[in-house]
Amino acid sequence: MIDFADDEQPLLPTPPRTVRDTGLEPAMLAELAGKALLGAGKCHLSALTSRLRLSINVLREVLDTLQGEQLVEVAWRGDSEIDVQYQLTGIGRQRAAEWLDRAPYVGPAPVPLEAWRAQLQRQALQLPPVLAADVAGVFADDCLPPRIHELVGAAMHAGRSVCLYGPSGSGKTTLARKLGRLLQGVVAVPYAVAVGSAIIQLYDAAVHLAPPPLPGRPAIARSGDMRWLLCQRPVVQLGAELEGAMLDLRHDAAGGCYLAPPQLKACHGLLIIDDLGRQRVPASALLNRLAQLLDTGTDQLALPGGHAFSVPCQAALAFATNLAPHTLLDGAALRRIGYKVALGPLPEASYRSLLRQQCRARGIEADEAALAYLVGELHQGSGQPLLASLPREIVARVAEFAGFAGTVPSLNPATLDQAWSSMFADGAV
Repeated sequence: MIDFADDEQPLLPTPPRTVRDTGLEPAMLAELAGKALLGAGKCHLSALTSRLRLSINVLREVLDTLQGEQLVEVAWRGDSEIDVQYQLTGIGRQRAAEWLDRAPYVGPAPVPLEAWRAQLQRQALQLPPVLAADVAGVFADDCLPPRIHELVGAAMHAGRSVCLYGPSGSGKTTLARKLGRLLQGVVAVPYAVAVGSAIIQLYDAAVHLAPPPLPGRPAIARSGDMRWLLCQRPVVQLGAELEGAMLDLRHDAAGGCYLAPPQLKACHGLLIIDDLGRQRVPASALLNRLAQLLDTGTDQLALPGGHAFSVPCQAALAFATNLAPHTLLDGAALRRIGYKVALGPLPEASYRSLLRQQCRARGIEADEAALAYLVGELHQGSGQPLLASLPREIVARVAEFAGFAGTVPSLNPATLDQAWSSMFADGAV
């Protein structure tokens, strides 16, 4: 069971004071320290602490053991007990080279699988729910009908999956990304997780972003277990490149570890699967692979050799597709997806509002006669629906043509015709 510091109870686990407190086998810690010293030569205790993300007390216990086995020696000592450099002995270099050859991982010490499970379960009870006020704030400027806000808000509040479907350009991907902004609070993420002797690298700098500074709490990261770090709730997006194997553990031979699949990186965040039906794996097979995650909020993974384990994987799932859901999935698979949200053309008033918004963002006057020309002549004349993606693109092209010509961008029939003709061929997308 994880213990927490009193003043940071929901956040980071209390730092271990002894090797036993880490929950790891002493041999794993000894090998990590030995391999780090092999690459560094002489290494200061503080540098080793930063590299392995272990406290000085734990590292000194590990190094004392290695000294007793004549694998490590003190290379230099300063005036204080912690002002000391270590190096491997000749026998130690030979042993560390063997360790490195067998298991190349050299990095932050992992946390045990059970510790990660306990942290995920604890966080699940503490993260704030999505409320109507959150939805109103995040979607204030998207001009979508209120029913869309109500549907996605209810889905996120309940922690249920959602499928956004509609024609290309209707704003599905943009809406899916915005769902991540509804997830408030911070989560503790381990750099790596130990499953037996195997190490799974979980932290991904592109996914696990540092939270904004918390007023009055500047030392949160330093006072907790350094094997964990605080992050914004993660958002992971996958598209047509998704293959079935990407949802399983992947061995990194060079790094000497396994890389966590995207659904694990998205724990207590949002996993977006865009362009459903365009993946290299059939949509039905993809839903079958995610069935346990959708049904129970857990995922089952396996290491080579058949060792299987499960983790609470409570990530919100959002699917987006421009195909009709019933053409991709059978009834049973569709029932697994909590909310189905259809997106289509915008009402004219919402479309005009979105155009004005894009004009303001570009510093262009939103001439009402020009807006009427765009809607009445160009859209209605060509049959092109009022899709949410078009205002940004149209206004951007007006600005681009003006920038190229060295003129001040303005909205009028001539500039709209120019932008329109660059976007559509013979009136079709």
